[in-house]
Amino acid sequence: MKIGAIFPQTEIGTDLGAIHAFVQAVEDMGYDSIFVADHVLGADPQVHQHPSLARYSYKSVVHEPLTLLAYMAAVTVRLTLSTGILILPQRQTALVAKQAAELDVLSGGRLRLGIGVGWNAVEYEALGQDFHNRGRRCEEQIAVLRALWTQEVVDFQGRWHRIRHAGLNPLPVQRPIPIWLGVGSLRGSRPPQAVLRRVACLADGWCPNIPTNEEGQTIVAQVHRYAKEAGRDPSNLPLEGRVMIGGPSPEDWVKQVQAWQSLGADQFLAEARGGGLAFPDGHLAAMRQFKQVLEG
Repeated sequence: MKIGAIFPQTEIGTDLGAIHAFVQAVEDMGYDSIFVADHVLGADPQVHQHPSLARYSYKSVVHEPLTLLAYMAAVTVRLTLSTGILILPQRQTALVAKQAAELDVLSGGRLRLGIGVGWNAVEYEALGQDFHNRGRRCEEQIAVLRALWTQEVVDFQGRWHRIRHAGLNPLPVQRPIPIWLGVGSLRGSRPPQAVLRRVACLADGWCPNIPTNEEGQTIVAQVHRYAKEAGRDPSNLPLEGRVMIGGPSPEDWVKQVQAWQSLGADQFLAEARGGGLAFPDGHLAAMRQFKQVLEG
């Protein structure tokens, strides 16, 4: 069983000392990974409408994930550094490949690139990217990333990408860097079939926001069917569940873990955000107790 910690983006603020203390404490407690969310811009809820703006508006502090993880790489020695998730289609693919490769080198091969397509059309517009074809472009982006991470010279011709006999230097330590896909939303809407197929065919793992009831079991079973159709072994597609520990009791933590295990999860993310806990002490106390509960 692997246990990761969600970095509380919107509650941590800009106190470098607090960030440093939090990250090192997470590693010292024996957590396996740290998971960092991504938003370049926050929209104004008075102008734009989306349920997620309740958590990620222009008033929310959201550190740039790749820059932040580079800092974390320097103050840790063991933690897996995960983007959770990087909104890939609003970024230039070759630039992400370069940044991720550099981060993997600086961390000694500890990067896990979690990606997704996002929900904030305002960000896409501001970054000059098309919000409406983001899913299809993401699939091609994954192919480009893996090519750039594993080949010294790449010659790639796709619908949205053209690379003429060029390559990255340095290449990453991991060749390729693991790519995990974020799926679903906290609103509970069922992911589209195209998204589930993308996970089944392209992901090295997935970290979904889906119900942990019969509906969730149906979603996981569908991903496994698609994986088999693509010639992949579903047992090689790890699933990571999210456990809300900020507010719920330890008994509820166990129930959440067991519910995720019923879906096949063997990795878990602890999220202390949203429970009114003081940062960093309240968050760390909950995370310490959560790990103790799981380890029995």
